[in-house]
Amino acid sequence: MPFSTSTPAQPEQVSQPVRIPLPTAAQQLVLDRIEQQRERLRARRAAHDRPLAVAESHAGAGADESLVLRTAWFVREHPWAVAAMVLLAAVAGPRRLVRWAGVLLPVLVRLKR
Repeated sequence: MPFSTSTPAQPEQVSQPVRIPLPTAAQQLVLDRIEQQRERLRARRAAHDRPLAVAESHAGAGADESLVLRTAWFVREHPWAVAAMVLLAAVAGPRRLVRWAGVLLPVLVRLKR
C-alpha cells in the first residue's frame, strides 16, 4: 500500500504555543556569559578573516606591482620561509648558488613571458 499524504489517521490536535519561563538570576548569569563568549568568538573570527580578505584583494593587484614590492610583501608575510631560504643559501655556498642561478634564471625568464 503506497504512502498517502492526504489525511492522517487521527485528527490533528491544535498545539498551544510553548511558554518559556523567565530565567532565574543564576541562569541569567550563565546566559550572559554565553553571550559574551559568542561575542568574543565573533570578534576573533572577524579579526582572523580581515587579513585573509586583505591578502585576497592584494593578490589580485600583485601583477601590477614591481618585483621589489612583491618581494617585500612576501618577506613580511612569510618570514620563516625567507629565513629557511637564506639558511639554505648559506649552507650551499656561493659556487652552488651561481651554478643554480645559471640554470634557474633562464627558466624563470621563459616562464615570465
